[in-house]
Amino acid sequence: MIRGLDHVGIAVRSIDDARGFWEALGLEITEIEEVPQEGVRVAMIPVGESRIELLEPTRDDSPIARFLESRGPGIHHLCVRSDDVESDDASLRDGGYRMLRPAPTVGAGGSRVQFVHPKSAGGVLLELSQPAAAHDHGGDGE
Repeated sequence: MIRGLDHVGIAVRSIDDARGFWEALGLEITEIEEVPQEGVRVAMIPVGESRIELLEPTRDDSPIARFLESRGPGIHHLCVRSDDVESDDASLRDGGYRMLRPAPTVGAGGSRVQFVHPKSAGGVLLELSQPAAAHDHGGDGE
C-alpha cells in the first residue's frame, strides 16, 4: 500500500553545481550515495516529510545520462513510499500496468524499488520505494 510521497527525482549534470540553489533556499544535502548498478550518484535533500533527490550520472550509458542527453536537467520521476513493494508490483501487473523491470530491485539506501512505465502512469515515471527497514522486517517498518 502506498503511504505517501517519498521524493521527487531531479536529473542534474553535477550535484556540486546544483546544490547551491537548494542551499540558498535553506535546505541541505544530508546524504550522498553512489548506486553503481544504476550508474548514478544521488544526493538527498529533506523537505518536510519528503525529499528531493538529485541524480547525477556516473556513466555515459546510464538512464540519467540518457535522460539528460535527450531532455536536459529537470524532473526525472516521482517516488511514492510503499509498505510492500512486491505486493504493489504484483497488483499493478495484475491490473495490466507496465513495469520497467521484471521485479523490484535494490535502490539507494538499501530500499526495494520498482518503476512504473510512464505510458501506464499518465506520462510520469513513477517509482515505488519500500524503505530498507520496512522490507527487512516483513513490511511493518520497525
